[in-house]
Amino acid sequence: MHEHAVEFEDLPFPFAPNLSESEIRETAYEMLVGACRSSGPKPLTFFSHSEQSNRGGQRIPSPSLYRSLTVTASSKVKKKLGLRLRTTSSSSGNRRAATTGELMRVQMKVSELTDTRVRRALLRVAAGQLGRRIESMVLPLELIQQLKCSDFPSEQEYEAWLRRNLKVLEAGLLLHPRLPLDKADTSALRLQQIIHEGLEKPMDIGKDSESMLALRSVVMSLAWRSFDGSVPDTCHWADGFPLNLRIYQTLLEACFDNHDETCVIQEVDEVLELIKTTWAMLGVNEMLHDVCFSWVLFQRYVANGQVDNDLLFASSNLLAEVEKDAKAMKDPFYAKSLSYALNLMLSWAEERLLAYHDTFHNGNIESMQSVVSLAVSSAKILAGDISLECNKEADVSCTKVENYITSSLHAVFVQKLEKLDPRNSKHVPRQQDKVFPTLSVLARDISELAFNEKATFSPILKRWHPLAAGVAVATLHVCYGHEVKQYVKSVTELTPDAVEMLMAADKLEKDLVQIAVEDSVDSEDGGKSVIREMYPYEAEALIINLVKSWIKTRVEGLEECVDRNLQEEVWNPRANKECFAPSALEILGIIEDSLEAFFLLPIPMHAALLPELMSALDKSLQQYLLKAKSGCGNRNTFIPIMPALTRCSARSKFHDVFRKKEKSQATDQRRIFHHGTTNVDSSFGLPQFCVRINTMQRIGMGLKVLEKRTVARLGNSKSTKEDGIEKGLKFKLSKAASVEGIRQLSEAMAYKVIFQDLRYVLWDGLYVGEVSSTRIEPFLEELNQCLKIILSTVHDRVLTHVITEVMKASFDGFLLVLLAGGPARAFSLEDHVIIEEDFKLLTDLFWSNGEGLPADLIEKHCTTVKEVLPLFRMDTEDLTELFSELILGMYGSSAKFHLPLPTTSGHWSPREPNTLLRILCHRSDDAAAKFLKKNYNLPKKSNR
Repeated sequence: MHEHAVEFEDLPFPFAPNLSESEIRETAYEMLVGACRSSGPKPLTFFSHSEQSNRGGQRIPSPSLYRSLTVTASSKVKKKLGLRLRTTSSSSGNRRAATTGELMRVQMKVSELTDTRVRRALLRVAAGQLGRRIESMVLPLELIQQLKCSDFPSEQEYEAWLRRNLKVLEAGLLLHPRLPLDKADTSALRLQQIIHEGLEKPMDIGKDSESMLALRSVVMSLAWRSFDGSVPDTCHWADGFPLNLRIYQTLLEACFDNHDETCVIQEVDEVLELIKTTWAMLGVNEMLHDVCFSWVLFQRYVANGQVDNDLLFASSNLLAEVEKDAKAMKDPFYAKSLSYALNLMLSWAEERLLAYHDTFHNGNIESMQSVVSLAVSSAKILAGDISLECNKEADVSCTKVENYITSSLHAVFVQKLEKLDPRNSKHVPRQQDKVFPTLSVLARDISELAFNEKATFSPILKRWHPLAAGVAVATLHVCYGHEVKQYVKSVTELTPDAVEMLMAADKLEKDLVQIAVEDSVDSEDGGKSVIREMYPYEAEALIINLVKSWIKTRVEGLEECVDRNLQEEVWNPRANKECFAPSALEILGIIEDSLEAFFLLPIPMHAALLPELMSALDKSLQQYLLKAKSGCGNRNTFIPIMPALTRCSARSKFHDVFRKKEKSQATDQRRIFHHGTTNVDSSFGLPQFCVRINTMQRIGMGLKVLEKRTVARLGNSKSTKEDGIEKGLKFKLSKAASVEGIRQLSEAMAYKVIFQDLRYVLWDGLYVGEVSSTRIEPFLEELNQCLKIILSTVHDRVLTHVITEVMKASFDGFLLVLLAGGPARAFSLEDHVIIEEDFKLLTDLFWSNGEGLPADLIEKHCTTVKEVLPLFRMDTEDLTELFSELILGMYGSSAKFHLPLPTTSGHWSPREPNTLLRILCHRSDDAAAKFLKKNYNLPKKSNR
């Protein structure tokens, strides 16, 4: 495994003002001593180190800086941060530091002479400004005024010290101020000028010198500014970013042993307590302290070869504490102070985590938890930063860890793929014959990788992501699926290599799903969210594509057969004994062959794909059935348009005189009755109708047999079957189409026979002229011939239905002759006997002495005729009275003065006004004619 080795120089400082390290260190020490003096219960005692030697090592320590005598035994800070206790050189040797103040001087590499000078200057400051706290002073300004050239070993050292303090003032008040500078404030320009001149040549710093007074004036003007214009409690000269944190970082570095840079000294508790006295001056709070200390620990870990995991662990623990309160921090200043360091730490950690398989191994796996903790805590703190644009509602931990998992596993997947097949490149296409074996081996490698991920990395990452293993396997699933899908389209048949690859892919997917399910046992949704992202690519999914292609080929062949047979079919009743179309047998044979071949395919999912095959075959067969009845027409195609209403008078006794005229009227009537009749396909003769009906019936029976065979074959197959799947194995569309086809063909054939084929004996003959001489016998004779053809041709299973439709059509035709027979027909009251006898003959034809249709069936369909026939034996006066009554009931009182003309509903009934009106129109007497003349002014029929 590859290890990252980042040198100290590779990691930039997050807090870098315009001062050198030595200048920062000296300034930090001055601030520390000043803060201790100001914050302690008693002034910091001044003494010289030479006097200490003369006293035999006896020191008079400040009461506030006693070193804990138990520090060598335990440390609360180390325990909190998870640092191991070990002996450090700072607490050993010939002479141990007596106070934490002395320890800080040693740790910060400050000479005794410098320490003495600083303390002396602070005593002078305290004497001159009694009672003022250090945070209400600008320390560099006070030191500049109190220390003279004589306090330094040489003039050059003094001038260097003076320039440093001027640079500190420049950094804290001009370059990195706590409050932004106002462009209109001239103090900043004046201070810049003074500092520039002071850096060029030593300035006069006498107490009452003009230059010193000018410096103090502009410094205090800038340091005592506030956001709201009020007088602040603390002056701002060292609490601007990044100066404050760079100084504070230097102080925190004193917590490390000077002889072992990775070891935190045992006196760290007392040192930190001392350092925290500078918070007021530096504008530091608990959060900034934790982040800065975390950075220092982290920096030491990186700078020293990344081998001391204690430092990284401690750094991540500190950030975890910051994370708890990060959202409460709303000050943009603090956000700016934190974000840069946190981003550096986050970038460093993510560089390793985005490829953690290359970073961590059995030798360093224990450090992974600290690195992840560091990254997640940094990210969560940054996510709580109001200056950072991000979705606050997002779960930062899960999002980050999920990104690490997907990125690292994707990289490993690519490595394994390239190792198996070096030709796998965007620029070099792989050979088709080598792809499937490679994918088979890759599937096994990825399965091994997934189980290793679950055992090694997922337990660590699960702390931040509850479905770490699930995300990992989902990522591997996507990566492998991407490779597989590139070559699926090129597979045209189930070759051995393709089958091996599909089986390996299926095994891999089952392993990945198993890991995902086991990993999500305790999750709210049971891992459904992860599994939903794993779009199937297993053998079943790939085989389905091949089988679908096979199904498509089969169905296209069936469709071609359907089109060809429909074009060639002549619907000849002599084609076979059963009198159905030979094309139906061929099409059913193709469907059965397709189903048999389907079960011979070496696939484990017959049950899943069978409904699709049957549906496709069903649709093709449905088209055959729909086209087989297309053009046959329907009931309305053959029923004639009703002629206009007229009135007639009593018949003349001289019938022979007008016989020519009657023929003429009959001719006119034929023209009227057949006006508007649509053209019907010439192939729809009575025999052809019968063959089409038989074909529909034969297909319906054949489909039931196929369904039973299919269920039996499915039961014998090894494929997994779901409960109740047999219910879905039906040719629903075709069976429904055959039933509807039989119904429509039977109806169309019946009305075509009655209204078109037999029109010459029905419309042109029945009751035209003299009723007694134009009775129903000729119509019955011709109808009987048609029935014989039907009886000899139509299949027994549908014969009753077909004859019933013919009977219904004949009844409709009989009523239309009586009620809408036109001007060639007129009935007297005495004619009702003939009409009733003729209708009895018509019903007897279908009953046929008990050998025809059942009597109850005939009775059911002749109800309307039997209800209307009694109207023909009613007196005209009774008819007109009943008609008027019905009109008044329909239209109300408005019909008393004028009877409205009732509309033609087409549904005959003795209580329907239009039915009565038509009987009156055909009633051959003066009373009916006068009634129609008076109320509707209907035209008179021509005399016969």
